[in-house]
Amino acid sequence: MRKTTNDHLKNKYLLAALSVFCVALIAVSFLDSSVAAPVKQVSGFLITPVQKGINGFGTWLSGLTDNFDDAQTLRIRNEELQARVDTLTEENSQLIQDREELVRLRELFDLDEQYSDYEKVGARIIAKESGNWFQLFTIDKGSNDGIERDMNVISGGGLVGIVTEVGPNWATVRSIIDDNSNVSAMISTTSDQCIIAGDLRLIDEGSLNLVKLTDADNKVHVGDKVVTSYISEKYLPGILIGYISELNNDPNNLTKSGYITPVVDFRHLQEVLVILELKEYVPSDSKSVQPDTEQDTQE
Repeated sequence: MRKTTNDHLKNKYLLAALSVFCVALIAVSFLDSSVAAPVKQVSGFLITPVQKGINGFGTWLSGLTDNFDDAQTLRIRNEELQARVDTLTEENSQLIQDREELVRLRELFDLDEQYSDYEKVGARIIAKESGNWFQLFTIDKGSNDGIERDMNVISGGGLVGIVTEVGPNWATVRSIIDDNSNVSAMISTTSDQCIIAGDLRLIDEGSLNLVKLTDADNKVHVGDKVVTSYISEKYLPGILIGYISELNNDPNNLTKSGYITPVVDFRHLQEVLVILELKEYVPSDSKSVQPDTEQDTQE
């Protein structure tokens, strides 16, 4: 209790002393300058450091606030720039996709012009079997677009395959690289007949089998163009398949075998053209090369 009373008295004394000091300073301000000068010097000596400290703290606090405002502004600006970068990246990706699609569509247009005698419909691939290659896939056009079973499919400069199944708005295509595909073909320069046999193991090396080539006069050479044959049961004649990459004599010395490099990229197909015309097949008496085999007929 006594301690509380003493503290209370000390506070009163301190307040009184400060009051007297303030009154003294006020009184000094009214005195002659020569008398007040020493007091002012003492006051300046005591008060100036305090003022400097207060001013410095105020400056530091103001700088801290400015830095905080700058950081906030920079953060907002950074978010805006990042959003802009994301938008530009997305637009750039879309432009690249559009450019690639334009290139593909131009190739299809050129192919359409190349086989201008045939009516065609364009289609996009919407599904395929598992694996890296488009050996069996589905397109987004069907009977509603005039597509029928056994119609030829082209893309990328040449023959892709044949339609095997059709729905109202879809169709299944078996490509010539499939193991079950055999295509009656011929050498464009000599019209010598052969068969192009699908083989998924070979396509990994970029090749297809060429078998049963009749080349009695040895006029066929590596680099020659291979196209669909006029005696093919289901494939329209003259459609480019690929180019001979290797050629060897068979053990019977009557025929030759080898490999061709297909013109179509069967790993990156996206769009195709379906020829809206069926092959009118007339059985031939020639036995040098059989038409498209039973494997192909099942397509």
